Amino acid sequence: MSTPPTSSYLICATQRCGSTLLCESLKATGVAGEPREYFEELKETGVPRRPREYFWGVRSPEVLRLLPQEADLDRDSERKPSWSRENYAAHYEAAIELGTSDNGVFAAKVMWSYFPDFLELMRGIPRFAGKGDGSLLGSAFPGLNYVFISRSDKVRQAVSLWRALQTWKWRAASGETQGEQRPVYSFDAIDHLLDGLRRQEDAWRGFFFRIGRDPLQITYEEIAADPDAAARRVLETVGIHLEAEPGGPAREMRRQADELSESWVQTYLEDVSRR
Repeated sequence: MSTPPTSSYLICATQRCGSTLLCESLKATGVAGEPREYFEELKETGVPRRPREYFWGVRSPEVLRLLPQEADLDRDSERKPSWSRENYAAHYEAAIELGTSDNGVFAAKVMWSYFPDFLELMRGIPRFAGKGDGSLLGSAFPGLNYVFISRSDKVRQAVSLWRALQTWKWRAASGETQGEQRPVYSFDAIDHLLDGLRRQEDAWRGFFFRIGRDPLQITYEEIAADPDAAARRVLETVGIHLEAEPGGPAREMRRQADELSESWVQTYLEDVSRR
């Protein structure tokens, strides 16, 4: 591993909370690391979570029928060459290399849905074995700061996640069409995801309480309104001074929510009121 970073930050989030837009603004600065999901692989499989793994315990045949077939996802979910449960240190060191900008700042994005697996895998590295969560992360990522993203409207967040899981499409560039596959509404799917998102956000808050850290808190609504301003808040927390506006690729991204998403939100709320 090359020279370790001198400062670090983790963007702690749940799916569909605006984290990708924030990360794109941060990467565009060239001085805020490369905040990507380096540690998203599950400990048992070595690949990111598949759509059906979001629905363990859900018995609705409709939900499973609407999800992509596993065979269609193999190409996008191949195990990274550096990943090995037996030698996770190689994967960790590769992430440090990729995620550190020339000024010595490391950044990564982590979701609660795989964060416990990541901690367990890190404890398999001898120098981190036996450490508490806060101590482990502080040792692994020098000068560590935490950024916590939440989304106020959890129903819209769950609707967005359900659409993404059906299409297996997590972002859209400006001017890009939605494609031929039209996702389908499912109360059971949205309700299950909504409960999971609430639990995961609560888990993040509990984690910060346990380790005695007060993260920088940013909302989806703030990021959507002004991603550059949200990026500047992160830079200030990390101690980076930037003369120009962040700007860059984030401006080329567009929101995937549309009339279909809004109709699902209203349908879900009506379904809840009738139950």
